[in-house]
Amino acid sequence: MTFARTLTHAAAGLALALGLGAAGTAAAETKIKFTLDWVIQGPTSPFLYALQKGYYKAEGLDVSVDAGQGSAGALQRVATGAYDMGFADINALVEYNAKNPDGQVKAVMMAYDAPPFGVYALKKSGIKTPKDLEGKKLGAPVFDASFKLFPAFAAKTGIDKSKVTHINLKPQLREPSLKDGTVDFISGHYFSSALDLEKIGVPLSDVVVFTYADAGMDFYGNAVVASPKFIKENPAAVKGLVKATIKAWKEVVANPEAGVKAAKERDGLIDADLELKRLKMSIEKNVVTDYVKKNGFGDVDMARLQRSSDAVAAAVGIEKAPKAADLFEAGFLPPKADRMFK
Repeated sequence: MTFARTLTHAAAGLALALGLGAAGTAAAETKIKFTLDWVIQGPTSPFLYALQKGYYKAEGLDVSVDAGQGSAGALQRVATGAYDMGFADINALVEYNAKNPDGQVKAVMMAYDAPPFGVYALKKSGIKTPKDLEGKKLGAPVFDASFKLFPAFAAKTGIDKSKVTHINLKPQLREPSLKDGTVDFISGHYFSSALDLEKIGVPLSDVVVFTYADAGMDFYGNAVVASPKFIKENPAAVKGLVKATIKAWKEVVANPEAGVKAAKERDGLIDADLELKRLKMSIEKNVVTDYVKKNGFGDVDMARLQRSSDAVAAAVGIEKAPKAADLFEAGFLPPKADRMFK
């Protein structure tokens, strides 16, 4: 065999080895089906940003991100194994885990340190205080997080909830129904309802806002959740997704326009200006809180989470509230230094 031919065989062997190595790497990527809690919006853009920037791939993950139809639905998707991980309201997780003790879904990263929950009326209705909501009609989808926690808000503010009539509405009819007077007030995330009202011609100056946080209700909001089976079988993948997501969230907080661009590239029908406003509102009010500035993004105060679990249980009629340790696992978070916003 000639020297040139030997080199050719060697080069071919090296190429084959490299090819097999690349194929092996691709095969080693862990697939993760991830569900959002709702449609693609500014506040969920960090997941799409992480996907598009290749941050999940850099952690050896093959992640797909799908829109959702509410936190309850997202939890159901994760619990049944249809999805491996997702983004959902941790208060809905309290209720789910209490009712499904054999399938404990866990939160592994907190996103909304302050809750976005609230109820909203128009100033022309004459409603000025929470007590004025008695005798009125509340419009809300049955799965809405703010609606589910309304009994807790009522108890906190002295409202007799038996004097409030619930009108079940499809999400797309919620704000229009308030505008046209079909209902007297609505419930929803602040960054959703306030801006969706504005979009249909109702300025925020015409809206009476009662946020649950302002009422002293110390709830958490949305978190990244994972199924117990996926956590057990793929702990490194869970850790990698959390790491990549936090990296993305930090960059989106620093540059919200980049996050909305990622969302727009995924869903060309979204209103980029509206979603940028929604994202900035959520960052200011729900994400970058005093606690997060001091302790880093993604973690929780377990004592606070337990108080929240107790309050949710009382609100929805659960006899025994889940333990905070059964709701949140901090072991998948990066070190505190890597979770600080600049």
